[in-house]
Amino acid sequence: MSQLSRRGFLVTSLSGSVVALSSLARGADDAVAEPIIDIHQHTNYRERTAEQLIAHQRAMGVTQTILLPAGSAVKRPSTADGKHNALGGVGAGGNETALTMSRQHPKEFFFGANEVTDLPEARAEIAKYLDNGGIIIGEQKFGVECDSAESQVLYKLAGEYRVPILMHFQHSTYNLGFERLHKMLEKYPKTNFVGHAQTWWANIDKNHADQTVLYPKGKVTPGGLTDRYLADYPNMFADMSAGSGLNALTRDEDHTRGFLDRHQNKILYGSDCDDHVGMGPKCSGSQTIAAIRKLAPNKTAERKILFENAKKLLRIG
Repeated sequence: MSQLSRRGFLVTSLSGSVVALSSLARGADDAVAEPIIDIHQHTNYRERTAEQLIAHQRAMGVTQTILLPAGSAVKRPSTADGKHNALGGVGAGGNETALTMSRQHPKEFFFGANEVTDLPEARAEIAKYLDNGGIIIGEQKFGVECDSAESQVLYKLAGEYRVPILMHFQHSTYNLGFERLHKMLEKYPKTNFVGHAQTWWANIDKNHADQTVLYPKGKVTPGGLTDRYLADYPNMFADMSAGSGLNALTRDEDHTRGFLDRHQNKILYGSDCDDHVGMGPKCSGSQTIAAIRKLAPNKTAERKILFENAKKLLRIG
C-alpha cells in the first residue's frame, strides 16, 4: 500500500476535522432544539454546593431550572396522629439562596418563593420574593390541612400574582386532606395548583385504598383521585419529580403510556433529586427523563412534558 502524500494527509485531516466540528455543532443545535425545564430543584440540598448543582443539571441535559426554597426553620413537636410541620429550612436552602443563585446564573436558574404555611408572616414573606421575580410558590411541604384558612391565603396570593403553587401531598404528614383538594380547585379557579409527592402519585390508581402505602407497586387501574383531578380541573397540574413520580411512571408501563397521553398538557418534568452525578442509577431525575422519552405516546407529548408545559405555565420567556 503506497504511503499517503503530505498534501493528501492534510486534506484528509482537515476533512475529518470539519466532520468532527459539524457533528459537535449538530449536537449543540440538538441541545438547543430540545431544551428541558426542571421545575423542582433545591439549593444546598443535602449540603450539595451550587457548583455541584450546576454540574448535576447540565449532566441531566436540563437547560433551565426552578429553585424551590424551604420555609423558615420552625420546630414543632409531632402530635399523636402524626400531624406536624416540617422543619423549615432543613435539608434545603431558603428564599435568599434561591434568589442569589438565580441572579448569578440568570439564563439557567429561576426561583420560587416559600414560607411555612401557617406562620403569620407567610403571605408577606412570599409576596416579597414574588415582587423580586419569583415565578412559583413552593414547595409547600408543611403539616397543615390542604383546605385550612392559612393555606387558602396562599392560594389567593398565587392567583393574584398569576403564579402556580406547588404542593407536596403526603398522607398524615404534609398537606393533609387530599380527598378534599377538589374544593380548593373549585373555590380558586384562577389559581394553578401543581401536585407532587407520594400521596399525589399513589392516587393515580383507582384501587389505591390504603393511603399509608406511599410507594405502591403493580398494575394501575385508571380513575384514581389524581387522574380525576387532572382530567376535571383546568387549574390542576402534575410535577413528575422524585422517587414517587418515577415509581408512578415505571410501576405499570402500559398504564403510563395512556396516562401521559391523556394528560400530556398537564404534566411537568421535575427532578427533586439530591445526588451529585446527574446520571445513572443514583439519579432519579435522569431516570425520569429516560422514562418519559420511552413512554410518551409521541415526540409532541414528550416535548410538552419536558419543556413546553412548564414554559407556558411559569411564563418563562
